[in-house]
Amino acid sequence: MLRQDDKVPLYVQLKETIRSSILNGELKYGEKIPTEIELSEIHKISRITVRKAILELVEEGYLIKKQGKGTFVSKPKIERKIVHFLSFSEACKANGLKVTSKVIKKEIIQPTPRDREKLQLDVDDAMIYIQRVRYGGESPVMLENNYFSYKNYNFLLGEDLEKSLYKTLEDKHQIIPSHSGELSLEIVRATEDQTEILKVATGEPLFYMDTVIFDKNERPVHIGKQYIIGEGYKFILK
Repeated sequence: MLRQDDKVPLYVQLKETIRSSILNGELKYGEKIPTEIELSEIHKISRITVRKAILELVEEGYLIKKQGKGTFVSKPKIERKIVHFLSFSEACKANGLKVTSKVIKKEIIQPTPRDREKLQLDVDDAMIYIQRVRYGGESPVMLENNYFSYKNYNFLLGEDLEKSLYKTLEDKHQIIPSHSGELSLEIVRATEDQTEILKVATGEPLFYMDTVIFDKNERPVHIGKQYIIGEGYKFILK
C-alpha cells in the first residue's frame, strides 16, 4: 500500500514496490504487469505518477515495453567487462547464473584469407568450426561461433563441448586463453535462423562481437563471432 502522507514521492514508492516484486520473484521474467490504468486504480494515484515509475524501471532494465502488447518484466542482464578478458561462463557465474551449452555444429571448414591471417594458419591448414548456444539460467543468451586451427586443435572434435570450452582447454590440454585482441562490437538484427535458435523475434536487436582470443604467449587460440541477445546482456566499459 502506498503512503499518501509519506515524504517519499508516490512514483518512487510505486517504483520500489514493483522493483521489490521483481527481485523477490513475485513478478517473474516475461510476466506482463498491470496496465497504467489498472495500476492507477489499484494504488489510487494518477496515471502520470504511474507512468513516471514505469519509465524509470524501463530505463533501469527491470521492465521492457513491447509496442501493442504491454509492459513486461525484463530478463536479468548479464554484466560483462568488454575491455578485460572474461569468459561467458565466468560472466554468468559472477552474476549468479548457471551456465549450460548446446553444441549445434562441429565441422572442418576451409578458412578465408582473413581467417588465415587472424589465426596465423599454415598454407595447408584448415579450421574447426564449433557453433554452440549458450544459456544463462534457463534462457538462451548467445549464439557462439568459434573457429580454431585444425592442426593445433583437432582434438576438440572428440571433446564434450557442452561443458566449459576454456576449462577443457586448460585442464586437459594446458592451453590457457588469456586475452582478446582487437574487438569489434555492433548491433545487428536477428535473422530467421538465429530467431529459431535463440527464441527471439525476427529483427530483434543482437550484439555482434567479433574478436580473436590469444593465449599468454600471444598465440591465437580461436576467432570468436558471437551473437548475443541485447535484452539479456550489458557490457561494462572499464
